[in-house]
Amino acid sequence: MARGCKRQDAWEFFGAELKRRREAAGMTQGELGRRVFVSGGYIGQFEQAIRKPQLDVAQRIDEVLQTDSFFERLCQMLIDKSPYADYFAAVAELEKLTTELCEFASTLIPGLLQTASYARAVTLASNPLAPEVFVEEKVDARMDRADILKGPTRPAFWVILHENVLRTPVGGSAAMAEQLEHITAVASERKALIQVIPYAAGAYPEMAGMLKLMQFKDAPPTAYTEGWYSGNLLDDPAVVRRASASYDLLRAAALSPEASRALIESAAKDYRRCTSTI
Repeated sequence: MARGCKRQDAWEFFGAELKRRREAAGMTQGELGRRVFVSGGYIGQFEQAIRKPQLDVAQRIDEVLQTDSFFERLCQMLIDKSPYADYFAAVAELEKLTTELCEFASTLIPGLLQTASYARAVTLASNPLAPEVFVEEKVDARMDRADILKGPTRPAFWVILHENVLRTPVGGSAAMAEQLEHITAVASERKALIQVIPYAAGAYPEMAGMLKLMQFKDAPPTAYTEGWYSGNLLDDPAVVRRASASYDLLRAAALSPEASRALIESAAKDYRRCTSTI
């Protein structure tokens, strides 16, 4: 927690310096925003440390304000200190601002729904020789992300899982039983609407690994996809519309929420039976 507070303090310093240097240059938020290709509202959110700028935006701010790479260096330092992969750090910050969040996953449980045991197994699978402190930092960061699902201001959260995700025993039978029981609990508490695309559905739209759609109160929607050690944060309106259309087709291919919950509960019971026979 202390580590997170220090990072937030640093982002607040970034925002305060941005405001000071913008005003010293005689620019309004709108004027600076136009020159760095974001809205004036974004500049205001940067200054209040509500939203964190991507590195290319920080570089353009330096060019416009003639600040000798100050904001680029500070931004890079904060990204490097993030517990997330560099291509995901901005997404983790954007998740906190969403009003509606839609996810599709075909191979792994989405991070916001993962239990600690599941997250640990995923981390170790990719980093089998990593020291324990590294593993714990990754698991803690993933658990912290789920805080956005708590409280009255949580986003509307819609998740579509392929049945592959339920049938792959990540971390073993006990960890999977716990993970699937957690998902049904989240659905029961109305923190998320969860659907499953069953094997019987056959081919499904955009047969890819994952898709995340994010809606915001005062900003355009964004899509995010992920590949091998890389991520794509997409904000081109035409691309986001296509991604949203694909998500609608995934909804149509999925079981109803009630049937999906029954399938998840059945899979959890199967894993529990496996643990009782060991």
